Amino acid sequence: MARRCMITGKGVLSGNNVSHANNKTRRRYLPNLQEQSFFSDVLGASIQIRLSTNGIRTIEHNGGLDAFLIGTPDRRLPEEAQSLKRRILRAQAKKAAAAA
Repeated sequence: MARRCMITGKGVLSGNNVSHANNKTRRRYLPNLQEQSFFSDVLGASIQIRLSTNGIRTIEHNGGLDAFLIGTPDRRLPEEAQSLKRRILRAQAKKAAAAA
């Protein structure tokens, strides 16, 4: 599993540890990724995704997973998020057709 946030795209960065003697050794800066479970109202199921803490806050700020994915253009979403968005839109259309 890649160390990359599904929403924000944050990934591993690299840099140097610099000692007091100014010795430089390579290091990796890992993103703060969390396994988070979000409930999709449209799908009626819980969806588990791996996000950075900033990505979790972004989703919560936009009103949940469904609202965030529907309101975000496809060009700003990674492939996994786009497929989840398509599932949500299909389920939403199916519910609207059943109600009509």
